[in-house]
Amino acid sequence: MAPSHDHPRPIRVGISACLLGEEVRYDGGHKRDAVIIDTLGGLVEWVPVCPEVEAGFGTPREPMNLVRTEGGVRVITVDTARDLTESFDAYAQKRVSELAFEDLSGYVLKKDSPSCGFEGVKVYDAHGVPEPSGRGRFAAALMDRFPDLPVEDESRLSDPRLRQLFLERVLAYSRQKRG
Repeated sequence: MAPSHDHPRPIRVGISACLLGEEVRYDGGHKRDAVIIDTLGGLVEWVPVCPEVEAGFGTPREPMNLVRTEGGVRVITVDTARDLTESFDAYAQKRVSELAFEDLSGYVLKKDSPSCGFEGVKVYDAHGVPEPSGRGRFAAALMDRFPDLPVEDESRLSDPRLRQLFLERVLAYSRQKRG
């Protein structure tokens, strides 16, 4: 049934699936965020995405890090040092292109994730020393494709003022899209 003026389509917000309680993390667990779900869940329709699972890496899976190499920042598994960069980036580009058809008005990403963290993600050097200077590969693809889309991570949304500002940005973005 198409939305009407009496029943407009709900505002859709992308979210890292683990934050909704889906057991998709590398250890088979989740990071359900009750604050986000309880405060925003009644106002938006969630569009959950787990880049690692959707890219075929499975659950549970070997953890991965962002590692700075001579060739740039790479996605490398922790135990076996397998380079997943090409397959992960190919998936991220494909999935972000698909999200263009999801009518998103915002996105909530998982803080510190090598795929979903949008700022301050640890990037390890050749000696294993981390520097909080990176952006997750999926988050980077998302933000490159949709530079004006309101994006936050779950840790910042625990602050009521920042959560309100995010919601206002999402509503304004939605209104602008719908004309």
